[in-house]
Amino acid sequence: MPAYAVAHLQESAPHPDIAEYIERVTGTFAPYGGRFLVHASQHEVKEGSWPGHVVVISFPGIAEARAWWESPAYQEIAPLRSRHIKGDIILVEGVPDGYDPTVTAKTIREAVPAE
Repeated sequence: MPAYAVAHLQESAPHPDIAEYIERVTGTFAPYGGRFLVHASQHEVKEGSWPGHVVVISFPGIAEARAWWESPAYQEIAPLRSRHIKGDIILVEGVPDGYDPTVTAKTIREAVPAE
């Protein structure tokens, strides 16, 4: 099942460290089957607020996403970003093929006390 690294990164001033991070980051996730799906593209806010940028990296599975995050190669360059850009980053599993959201809805309905 696919997994994703999702980052919501705040605006930042240009800095050489950020440029270096961007130049090197693909080389850190490619060995784990990672690839950019979204990289600081323009986004359209429909509810709430979402200042900054969105980054989504796809991986074959959560094990590969974790291995990338914990890898010496990524940990070496992570400070280049984190010293200059604040943000939130999560690793999340996708849904399996054939996922049916009505099963989740049924579970929720069954958990609601009868009136």
